[in-house]
Amino acid sequence: MQSGKQLSTSIDADVPTAARMYDYYLGGKDNYAADRAACEELDKVVPSTRALALNNRRFLQRVVRTLAADYGIRQFLDHGSGLPTQDNVHQVAQGVDPSSRVVYVDNDPMVLVHGRALLDQNEQTAVIQADMRDTDGIFSHPDTRRLIDLSQPVAALFVSVMHCLPDSETDGPEALARRVAERLAPGSFMVMCQLVSEDPEVRDFVTGFMDRTTQGHWGRVRQEKDVARLFAGMEILEPGLVEVSSWRPDSEVAPRQLTQEWIEFGGVGRLR
Repeated sequence: MQSGKQLSTSIDADVPTAARMYDYYLGGKDNYAADRAACEELDKVVPSTRALALNNRRFLQRVVRTLAADYGIRQFLDHGSGLPTQDNVHQVAQGVDPSSRVVYVDNDPMVLVHGRALLDQNEQTAVIQADMRDTDGIFSHPDTRRLIDLSQPVAALFVSVMHCLPDSETDGPEALARRVAERLAPGSFMVMCQLVSEDPEVRDFVTGFMDRTTQGHWGRVRQEKDVARLFAGMEILEPGLVEVSSWRPDSEVAPRQLTQEWIEFGGVGRLR
């Protein structure tokens, strides 16, 4: 994707966004009636979505804590970060080591407004507005250059965002994962998961619904084999690529999906 593409700075309350719908599922307040209505329609066909969103958020928190505490990672680049909520990446990482540095990336102008307000007093963290496919623009951004030392290991996060990308040889999930991995030092990590279903009817319904609802800001629901290809050439941390609530769970007390029509699937890969 071309670096420096101009993104909208206006917030359209009438068109749902994936970030605001996710915020609603997590119990947040930074969403509009259009987002809530879209979630209600989605729930009619895929009723497990709220539990899926909660489990996905907890996966993100466990991954960040694990990488910071057990693998010494002090740099995090969170692509498609979404709206800030409780226990964000910087809070988890800096809870392990206050020197941890985090750059959040999102194309939603609402994320930029709320994120910058939240992080106004945190010099170790920044929020930049960019399309997550704009690797050149993200890595050359002044805040990224200020906070991220690319000669040292970095954790690049793509948590529940790859399904927002259409298939493309140059800008699809596989191309993006390769492009980012090439920028990172050996010993870095790629954290990736996305919505998958082995039921073609579910895949077709959700893909079509979300594409119409977000006015084209969507990719597709994929299969587990598609996610596995994102990790080509990487060492996959135990327990491998899994439904995310089963990735190193720290408690048996967690929301359970009552149905399995779709799941969040992925894991953590280490670059050699």
